[in-house]
Amino acid sequence: MTRTEKQQAIKVLKRKFKRNIFFYLTDSSQLTVAEVNDLRAKCYEKGVEMKVVKNTLAIKAMQSLAQDRGYEKLFDALKGPTAIMFSESASTPAKIIKDFREDHDKPVLKAAYIDSDVFYGDDQVDVLTKLKSKEEILGEIIGLLESPMQSVLSALDGGTTIASLLTAIEEKAGE
Repeated sequence: MTRTEKQQAIKVLKRKFKRNIFFYLTDSSQLTVAEVNDLRAKCYEKGVEMKVVKNTLAIKAMQSLAQDRGYEKLFDALKGPTAIMFSESASTPAKIIKDFREDHDKPVLKAAYIDSDVFYGDDQVDVLTKLKSKEEILGEIIGLLESPMQSVLSALDGGTTIASLLTAIEEKAGE
């Protein structure tokens, strides 16, 4: 790889790291070409981009970005063969990995970067599959906010029944 090609690769990676707050570092070595193609197809179906990278170029791209992102925590995981899975959802790559590994030994999760938090090791796959998307969290918040409103509305609806009972009691008392 020439110096210009390396600079271009770093520039591309830098853009991807800037745009994606969720990405996974995996090891998919020892998979056959057909298996890798199958994994890439599953990623594509779910909107996840899988890119095999040189560790040194990934590190240089990360180092050129803001220090407050905490990328330096990932540098230890960037050893050996690495494929990065970029995603707009925190849990989708973990679900793909878990599903794919029902029939294969790889990919193995080295680390996951989830909006400045870092999850290390393959034992974190199950935890990562349970992360909720932004839409799911917003739905839960809206549901929680609606619940008290529903109670108030129910009480108000029930209030008309109480008012009519009080009126009936007053009428009987007046007789």
